[in-house]
Amino acid sequence: MGQTDSDDLVGLLEEDEEHAAIPDTLPLLPVRDVVVFTHMILPLFVGRDKSVRAVDAATAKDRYLFLATQMDPNIENPEPDNIYKVGCVARILRVLKLPDGKVKILVQGLEKGRILSYVKKKSLYRVKIERLPEEAAPEITLEVEALMRNVREVCEKILSMRGEMSSDVVTILDGIEHPGRLADLVASNLSLKVEEAQELFEIIGPVERLARVNELLSREAELSTVQAKIQSSVRDEISKSQRDYFLREQMRAINRELGEPDERIAEIKEYQKKIKRAKMPKEAEEEAGKQLRRLEQMHPDAAEVPVIRTYLDWLVEMPWKKASKDSIDIHKAKEILDQDHYGLEKVKDRILEFLSVHKLNPKMKGPILCFLGPPGVGKTSLGKSIARAMGRKFHRMSLGGIHDEAEIRGHRRTYIGSMPGRIIQGVKQCGTNNPVFMMDEIDKLGADFRGDPSSALLEALDPEQNFAFSDHYLNIPFDLSPVMFIMTANITDTIPSALLDRMEILQLPGYTEQEKLEIAKSYLVPRQIKENGLKPKQIEISDQAILKIATEHTSESGLRNLERELGTLCRKVSRKIAEGEKGPFPITQKNLVKYLGIPKFLPEMDQDASQVGLATGLAWTQAGGEALYIEATLMRGKGELVITGQLGEVMQESARAAVTLARNRMDQLGLSEDFFEGQDIHIHVPAGAIPKDGPSAGVAMAAALISVLTKQPIRNDVAMTGEITIRGRVLPIGGLREKAVGALRAGIRTVVIPEKNKADLTEIPATVRKKLKFVLVSRVEEALDAVFVSPPGKKENQGTGTDAEQRRPAAKVRRNRAGRGRRRFTVAARR
Repeated sequence: MGQTDSDDLVGLLEEDEEHAAIPDTLPLLPVRDVVVFTHMILPLFVGRDKSVRAVDAATAKDRYLFLATQMDPNIENPEPDNIYKVGCVARILRVLKLPDGKVKILVQGLEKGRILSYVKKKSLYRVKIERLPEEAAPEITLEVEALMRNVREVCEKILSMRGEMSSDVVTILDGIEHPGRLADLVASNLSLKVEEAQELFEIIGPVERLARVNELLSREAELSTVQAKIQSSVRDEISKSQRDYFLREQMRAINRELGEPDERIAEIKEYQKKIKRAKMPKEAEEEAGKQLRRLEQMHPDAAEVPVIRTYLDWLVEMPWKKASKDSIDIHKAKEILDQDHYGLEKVKDRILEFLSVHKLNPKMKGPILCFLGPPGVGKTSLGKSIARAMGRKFHRMSLGGIHDEAEIRGHRRTYIGSMPGRIIQGVKQCGTNNPVFMMDEIDKLGADFRGDPSSALLEALDPEQNFAFSDHYLNIPFDLSPVMFIMTANITDTIPSALLDRMEILQLPGYTEQEKLEIAKSYLVPRQIKENGLKPKQIEISDQAILKIATEHTSESGLRNLERELGTLCRKVSRKIAEGEKGPFPITQKNLVKYLGIPKFLPEMDQDASQVGLATGLAWTQAGGEALYIEATLMRGKGELVITGQLGEVMQESARAAVTLARNRMDQLGLSEDFFEGQDIHIHVPAGAIPKDGPSAGVAMAAALISVLTKQPIRNDVAMTGEITIRGRVLPIGGLREKAVGALRAGIRTVVIPEKNKADLTEIPATVRKKLKFVLVSRVEEALDAVFVSPPGKKENQGTGTDAEQRRPAAKVRRNRAGRGRRRFTVAARR
């Protein structure tokens, strides 16, 4: 036997003698977050009172401790149920008492053991154990040898990826021939969870334990591979960033040597020049300088650099002091307005008044104009004409459907992709601080959880506040007082009162047929001929054809559908020319049906003859005025009133008032007192799918009802409008101009209106007044005399269509109009 074999034998004998001296009862030291394997040497910090007393008891006797892991490491004083049964018998090699009362010990694991019972629990844990000695080394078969070799190789691979590989480690791994010890050595150095380590520790068989270690090693190898890839990519990225940084520094050094300017320094100097040229206010210039200094100190690849650069670009490109020079010539402005728009005399006069005052006082705080009217009457084009007349830039902003306050005030720079609001964007696009800024469809603003845009507009549209408009993105006051704001809207009902109070309303009513004819001849037809590639000689559209298109193929207050129909004519002619046909192509009233088909609207009256219980009323809609037919009939019943036609509450009240009015005049109408007891009254207003409301249908409802009660027919060429009371008075209404135009479009020739609306006749175009006869009434009886088919020889109460008889002082007109704002009879537009 050699010397080495003798030394191993001596070591085994000494170890057996040492293990034989281990007593059956030992102090227990619960440990946290670690499982102590046999032959493992490690330091432990002991601070709990019971644990310190257990160490003292062990050092006072034979230095043996039983180390067991507690299941929950967060428990400060674990009970026996919270401590694993299988642990390790250890020997204390060294003890160091610390000043704070804690103890640091160095222990070595000797042998496994199992707790049988707790002998002592109060001052310290003392347990009775059952020793679990390691099995003798099994025969090293090919399978065991392959398993041990695989464990060694995987260990070396993991250590190599971690950069911890050394020759000493290889020597230690190759020197262990016992599979159990190899498993314990590897397991003690793996980053295992406490549950996994304890499960592995409790496996008694060395080969089974080594096989389990091999599985855990395989998983650790995969994790180490992925970790190495991540670290490699991070190192590559860092290396690339460092490489780019060094290259940039070298380029700067080379540029300095060549005398060429540095790009970063050149950018800073360029911003400094732009800031000076922008002529910013003091507050804006200080903020720009502050942001420029931040940009200069930052690394070029910093994430905030693009944000600061974009902000500086906005500051230097804003027209702080740059303004268009107004060249206001009132005569030229009038010519421009007349060239671009036909009619609209009152609106043009107000615009010229505004321009005149602005010419005499350029620093005035002008009003905010709001063009109010149905679609297609030229509201937006009026704004363009104003800008052209003043020599200013024009910007249009559509407000329809906007729900977010940030669209007006902008987003704060803390958000990714933040931008200024659309007002600041529009001013920047114009390049001047005094453009004509049109906000379209202000009556269609929305509001939701993101804010109320109409409230944000209050500051921008108030001349007393907008000199310091604050945008969230710029965060610097910007002067909007030089900007001329113009709004457009179809109705005022949906505009908040606070916003409406800041605007001056200019009504743009609908066009008459004659006005449409003149506009079509002067503007629409030439434009469609040019857009469709035609020459004026190739197509001839007669006046009668244009009038027929306006009355029978369209039904609107504006001109959009009329222009579409004219465009259809031009396209069909263009096709004929493209196919080789030769012109010119005259379009008359007779051959119009070949191009546009049958008429879509019939302007003549729906009733061929005067009928009982059928009255013609007049309604105001967003698209202008139109005729509204009201039907009444009697049927057997219990004296009830039936109202149909999707009528609103106000209109239903007008029907009830008409019934009350009729019942109060039963003697005058020749009806018996019990007439209504066996009769139901049904009032219907077609079309049933369109909501309707308003008080001005009262006269028409009363006429239809009294007609069916007295069996007197109502004239089919008479329309009526007016609010009634239960005492028979006829009250004034609004929207008379639109209603008159609608009556003429429907083929009506006589219109019954309240006497108090006489002053409003001056607002009706002269061409309409000449074709209509207006009957002024103050009582329902007067209206009935005008609308019923009169007996022979009876003279009707006729109004006049002359301007001299319809004049009234202007102050009184304004007062009546203000009082009638709520009496408008509205229905949804019928196309």
